[in-house]
Amino acid sequence: MKRILYILILIPSLIFGQETEKKPFEDFNKKFKKAVKFATFYGAVNGNNSIADVTQYSVGTGQLLNTTVKTPFDYSIVLGVRKIARFGYENRQAVFYNGEEHSYGDAATIGKVNGFEFLFEADWRRQQGRSFMDQQHFLRYVANKWIVKTEYVQQGFADIKYFEASQRYRLKFGRKFSLNAGIVQRISEPYGYNPLEEFILPNGSLHYTALALQEGYNVEFLDNGNVNYLDPAGNVVADNSIIWEENIVPGVLSDYVDRKKAELPLQWNYSLVFGYDFYHYTKTFWLHSWASVMPMHLESGDYAYHKFIAPKQTWIDFGGGFILGSKINKHLGIFIEGKYNKYWNRTWHDFSVGLNYIIF
Repeated sequence: MKRILYILILIPSLIFGQETEKKPFEDFNKKFKKAVKFATFYGAVNGNNSIADVTQYSVGTGQLLNTTVKTPFDYSIVLGVRKIARFGYENRQAVFYNGEEHSYGDAATIGKVNGFEFLFEADWRRQQGRSFMDQQHFLRYVANKWIVKTEYVQQGFADIKYFEASQRYRLKFGRKFSLNAGIVQRISEPYGYNPLEEFILPNGSLHYTALALQEGYNVEFLDNGNVNYLDPAGNVVADNSIIWEENIVPGVLSDYVDRKKAELPLQWNYSLVFGYDFYHYTKTFWLHSWASVMPMHLESGDYAYHKFIAPKQTWIDFGGGFILGSKINKHLGIFIEGKYNKYWNRTWHDFSVGLNYIIF
């Protein structure tokens, strides 16, 4: 993580540090102020109730038992700083940024204006009892004939985390449409690797008890025919197979997978990328679309992704977005918005479709 932060910090120096040998820092302060002008720093804490408590019923020793499953309230803690020009179809939802804003246009390859733009946002979130962290940081410089971008993405719900840098040549066709092509470098965990594969039996089932024994758990057979399941410290954690399989084994598997993945080095991936960007806007109709396709990849190492997708050993990664809006008349308007990403064996996407009708 530290190496990634160092790379992100160095990018502005590479962009703005091309000065003469005699006075390398003469205009640095001036250019830095220009780069961050109109940027917004924001922080917020948001919260709301989660799903309602659920009462579960069971029968034990002839008596009716009930337990209440409580779900803690949802919250998010957001910190960020951004400088991204808004597209014509984007409106501020509120006076202040609170981290709950959702702009599909932030994912576009090319911004509304040429030049330097950036976004750094971290979101600590709890949703329906699950805690996770989302991050999106990027630095982007768009010129008439080239694009440079570095990005770090972590999506908790999609279980995806990677660092990406790209350098592209840009070919413009008028003011609305452009093609781009270049190379992409990505750093990520070894996606495709399954630590549980060595415990899969020939019939396809998972020998989870063998894994638990390897992790220090034990099975104690009692004289009365009952069975106790012991944790590595010797404590009884289950006295029947149902509790063992439903409550203990999932945690054992999860801890094992997390530990094995953490032991592996990060993987480097080099890819060719081809993309396009189209943007048209009027007050009554707008269309914004972009896509990037990575059809060819170069990687090495024992845990390279192509080794886990036999027999093809090749794949296509893709990311894109589509935004359309139309005010058909004074009363009726429709909109379609969405983005889709597929990297390695992970996909994450969101969309919104609807209409507005004003009565007057």
